[in-house]
Amino acid sequence: MSDSRASVLISVGDLAARIAAKGSLVLLDVSDDLDTAPLERPVIPGAIAVSLASDLSGAATKLGGRRPLPDPAALQDNVRRWGISADTLVVVYDNASGAQAGRAWWTLRWAGHGNVRLLDGGLAAWKAAGQPLADQPVHATGNGSFKVSPGSMPTIEADDAARIAREGALLDARGKAAYEGEADKPATGHIPGAVCAPAAGAVGANGFFKSTEDLRAHFAALGADGKQPVGVYCGSGNSAAHELAAMYAAGIEAPLYVGSWSAWSADPARPVAKGSARG
Repeated sequence: MSDSRASVLISVGDLAARIAAKGSLVLLDVSDDLDTAPLERPVIPGAIAVSLASDLSGAATKLGGRRPLPDPAALQDNVRRWGISADTLVVVYDNASGAQAGRAWWTLRWAGHGNVRLLDGGLAAWKAAGQPLADQPVHATGNGSFKVSPGSMPTIEADDAARIAREGALLDARGKAAYEGEADKPATGHIPGAVCAPAAGAVGANGFFKSTEDLRAHFAALGADGKQPVGVYCGSGNSAAHELAAMYAAGIEAPLYVGSWSAWSADPARPVAKGSARG
């Protein structure tokens, strides 16, 4: 495994070995919003259930988007409650093909924790490998000491995204239907100049991330070739963070437009493109 890939992903086998070794490990089972959709499924034994909405994001605002950056002090309280310290290996996973856990991976990296890994294949891969499951997540220990250092991952705002769309490759990580939008709904479509680049394109039919070589070729074909500025957005920053995890695994760094389409489309002064053309 390449250094860049190993710094982002962890396999089921390696996670099982780390759990058996009983080292400094915190395992986070990530959902989008536990208040509206309570966890009603098995988890990996020892996992703590966390919510992107309430634990890893700030309060939604019209111009800030649906999943804005969290308040650093509130995030620090959460990661310490989960038992995370500077030397803790943090492994995140979900049951949603990585879109939610990818955002958790990105947010913890943004907060300055470099030892975070995304479980390749997620809960589905863990189950397919015949690994054990638990009926309930565990309660957080509350004994962490990690100090949040915000800004450790690059971000962009709306004007930056517009500039990258004009001058480089702004990747839209949503699906094709969301990118193209609906003719009679003005709040649907994409940022003019953005490239349709669904996050699912980085994942193979088996549910695992594609090989490093295939990922590099995939993103180069989308314009992330190192020759022009690149940025990533989606609906509210979740799928985009998943796409960024794939890019970082391939050794490609790029910023996240955190507000993404939920913030862009809330501003009536922002232009909207429709259809399959970049616009």
